[in-house]
Amino acid sequence: MPALLIVNPHATATTQLRRDVITHALASQMDLEVVETRYRGHAGTLARQAASDGFQLILTLGGDGTVNEAVNGLLRGWRPGTDPAFAPVPGGNANVFTRALGLPADPVDATGRILEALRAGRDRRVGLGCATPGAATAGGPAPDEATPDEATPGGATLAGGRHRYFTFNAGLGLDAEVVRVIEELREHGRTLTPGLYLRTALRQFYAVTDRRHPALTLEREGQSPIGPLFLGIISNTSPWTYLGPRPVNPSPGAGFDTGLDIFALRRMGTIATLNALRQMFAQRSEPPRGRHVVSLHDQPGFTLRSDHPVALQVDGEYVGEHESVTFRAVPRALRVIA
Repeated sequence: MPALLIVNPHATATTQLRRDVITHALASQMDLEVVETRYRGHAGTLARQAASDGFQLILTLGGDGTVNEAVNGLLRGWRPGTDPAFAPVPGGNANVFTRALGLPADPVDATGRILEALRAGRDRRVGLGCATPGAATAGGPAPDEATPDEATPGGATLAGGRHRYFTFNAGLGLDAEVVRVIEELREHGRTLTPGLYLRTALRQFYAVTDRRHPALTLEREGQSPIGPLFLGIISNTSPWTYLGPRPVNPSPGAGFDTGLDIFALRRMGTIATLNALRQMFAQRSEPPRGRHVVSLHDQPGFTLRSDHPVALQVDGEYVGEHESVTFRAVPRALRVIA
């Protein structure tokens, strides 16, 4: 089987020795080509070319950012009549997608599980989310009106535009603002830890974010608008993320086989926000409740609009500020080995 392994050499949870062990294990079972990423977006370029060139399996060894880039590249390189599979080996801090697939947290153990699945011919199709921004400002992709309509392996067709697929979540507002700041800190050499993330979130909440003027409105076809809202967290699976080993779960019912879930807040006072966070950390099957909470399950699609540019993140990656973003569930879009 011709396969490509895309390695992020800066992935925080692996060492060169462990990467060598994983590479040798994979190469013993397949015709493996190994490429290391050199810059942001490189994993997407590599995966797109591999899918176009007929590789049957694309693997990643890195974190959720590497996974997101590779998935977007694979789907953009996909052609009718082909069905490349994807297999992520966890190598980052959170590894939300690999955990949601049920893979072990240890990258060597996860590699063994992937090889076992390959030998058994075991795979599955998972749905993805898709975010299509409207007006973009600083940090967002440039408009590309010439982009053709895009078919997906699951049979959906997305109208031409600046799509960004996501595997587990996307967000507009505070969470994306925190992601933006974290990325800036990492570019200056800071190591991402749960403590750094928590301190950054608290500073953003109390000192930076506008908690007086909600800017978002949720629009769904055939439904009355919902708003104004301060933030929107869109889930394709659960949990949303992890704070160290602890899952943070605003939409426990979200899953790869359903539509998208959304959690939003009408108010961002300290008491209302802490009450919602307390419920997110609890081990429960119900989403957070409260007068100021909006929670929707299994949605095929919706649009979040703002009266000014708002930060957007997908799979924990900052992708600019936008005045509107349309989110859509894309069923059975990706074949995974896990």
